[in-house]
Amino acid sequence: MKSEEFFSLILPACLFSGCLVAASVLAAKIVQFGPFSAPAGIFAYCITYICTDVISELRGRRHAEAVIFAGVVALALTFLLIHLVLWWPVAPFQERETAFAEVFGMTPRIITAALCAYGVSQILDVRLLLFINGRTADRHLWLRSLSAVICAQFVDSIIFIGIAFYGIFPVWPLIFGQWAIKALLAVCGMPVVCAAVRYIRRRATPAGLQARDA
Repeated sequence: MKSEEFFSLILPACLFSGCLVAASVLAAKIVQFGPFSAPAGIFAYCITYICTDVISELRGRRHAEAVIFAGVVALALTFLLIHLVLWWPVAPFQERETAFAEVFGMTPRIITAALCAYGVSQILDVRLLLFINGRTADRHLWLRSLSAVICAQFVDSIIFIGIAFYGIFPVWPLIFGQWAIKALLAVCGMPVVCAAVRYIRRRATPAGLQARDA
């Protein structure tokens, strides 16, 4: 395996799936960030955008969307396994089974919200990044990536919060709070995207990234 393939596709794809699952599991808890409130999975979820931006930039749309689809499968399987374990009879010596159910017993609304928001926003991020890329002649990666991520995360916040928490919590404070935090984390994550892309391109052989598509 070539090093550019590992760093431009395999590693970000694995990090993407892992962080996506972690973000969805942690989303049941609402945490406070100064004046804003947001689901606790926000940190892990923001890492997924870094991963897809790196893959989009180096490998193109088809590779990025394939990773996104694989993430949908991984997320759906995770939810299925969680509910299978919750349904399975507990061992007689197991204590605090109720606590386990409270932590992992995600409601169908959160599951639906995670799958819908994730699928729509990640595809939107990839398409926006490549759309802007075509109009900036492959320059200003930080601006392209940041613009795409901030727009996609706003859509993500509306879909996820609206489906998961409408009628339970005040949704607009959660939407704007989550989006503000995601935008701040996206700014903090831009140096990682730019550094990763520069590093991989510097190490790549002349034909190493030929698999990139438009």
